[in-house]
Amino acid sequence: MRIEPGALTFAQLQAVREGVDSLELPVQSWERIGAGAATVTEIAAASAPAYGINTGFGRLANTQIPPAELELLQRNLVLSHAVGVGDPLPATVVRMVLLLKIASLAQGYSGVSRELMEMLIDFLVNDILPVIPSQGSVGASGDLAPLAHLATALIGVGEVRCHGQTMSALEGLATLGRDPIVLRPKEGLALLNGTQVSTALALEGLFAIDRVTKAAVVTGALSVDAAAGSVVPFDPRIQEVRGHRGQKIAAGAYRRLLAGSGITQWHQDCEKVQDPYSLRCQPQVMGSVFDVLQWTGERLMVEANGVSDNPLVFTETGEVLSGGNFHAEPVAMACDFLAIAASEVGGLAERRIALLIDATLSGLPPFLVRNGGVNSGFMIAHVTAASLASENKSLAHPASVDSLPTSANQEDHVSMATFAARRLTPLAHNVATIIGIELLAAVQGIELRAPVTTSPTLRNVMDCLRQVVPHYDVDHFMAPDIQAALELVESGEIGTFCPVALLNL
Repeated sequence: MRIEPGALTFAQLQAVREGVDSLELPVQSWERIGAGAATVTEIAAASAPAYGINTGFGRLANTQIPPAELELLQRNLVLSHAVGVGDPLPATVVRMVLLLKIASLAQGYSGVSRELMEMLIDFLVNDILPVIPSQGSVGASGDLAPLAHLATALIGVGEVRCHGQTMSALEGLATLGRDPIVLRPKEGLALLNGTQVSTALALEGLFAIDRVTKAAVVTGALSVDAAAGSVVPFDPRIQEVRGHRGQKIAAGAYRRLLAGSGITQWHQDCEKVQDPYSLRCQPQVMGSVFDVLQWTGERLMVEANGVSDNPLVFTETGEVLSGGNFHAEPVAMACDFLAIAASEVGGLAERRIALLIDATLSGLPPFLVRNGGVNSGFMIAHVTAASLASENKSLAHPASVDSLPTSANQEDHVSMATFAARRLTPLAHNVATIIGIELLAAVQGIELRAPVTTSPTLRNVMDCLRQVVPHYDVDHFMAPDIQAALELVESGEIGTFCPVALLNL
């Protein structure tokens, strides 16, 4: 993989999750790295204080460090900040963290050495992944604790995962034929400052929510036919006078999925005037989700290509400027909007499941099973969906509005971006489960309308499900059915039937 620091692509970020066996930087990047390192060396040798190079950190910024202790300063910084707790970040996220850190440092504003850059690249391409605890960051000054655990691996402390096997950092370095690195002035700080963990977690959540949203469009179309709903709400003229981009795209997706449906033709002269909102307002709700996905993706790509450590080295003037690029508020707010959108996807799907099992609304057998009474059918599957939809409401509570001052009030406003991003993956999993249950229910409902049936595209979706889950004839152990449907959703297989791309990045 050849990358241009500052111009990473969405496709590159998606690809690196599964690992890369080569990574190449352009010559200009190596030149900028060298110039930045030379500038830091000059500043470190001078007597004037420069934050993070020859001073302490945070409230200790006014304490100047003698030249003989500058390497110890950086080592101590890394070790003292490696205080993360909780489960380790998954390998997919750690690979993105490494790529984002490499791309940021390679822009030449961080003052790190070529040796450090080469070691980071070696870790990524050889799949030597630092064990990084998932909790302990407030999203300013950057992701200090988790990034410190990345940095400890470079100096031979802590643990790494090598091709899935956990070992000491020293053993991991030995597989590369490398000794632990000795951090030069500013290098520890450059590694610790930055939003790479928050951004990687946010991207991981974005990928998952994109997959589940595509699947929700498909299951939403299935539910329209299962409930004998109208296709009129998807008419392009309705969307045009409202004007929202996402709404237009969503309505077009439903039209294409339902094109050629025999059920639509069968009930077009029925006495119903309007459907419940969970069917009728799908373009408006899902279209809003599309717009949030696009906006979030654009924000995260800006962050992925930015420089977010502090202080920054400007080689043209030889200046080191202190600022606040490590503050992850852009990531936190983007993740908060994304969490709200994802929760709405699940909430709307839960309402459609409730509609399908209610015979007075759907016109189907109660709880989608024949011989009701002795059979409970989808009664409690809906309860599971409702419980997850409720849980998601708590997970969607904004994290960016919270702040707890740290570092003796020097860091008096923080973003909480790391949690804002970290909760996206479990939220997406909950939504995927709801969508899996809707998939089971909607397919069951369409089958109960035989001999009339749905569109050719949606029949293919039904065939996909029926390869792993049979029709629900009588009550049975249903948890494996839900798991199988969930796997179809989370793998992206159901989403492949969605006729539109939600992210254009």
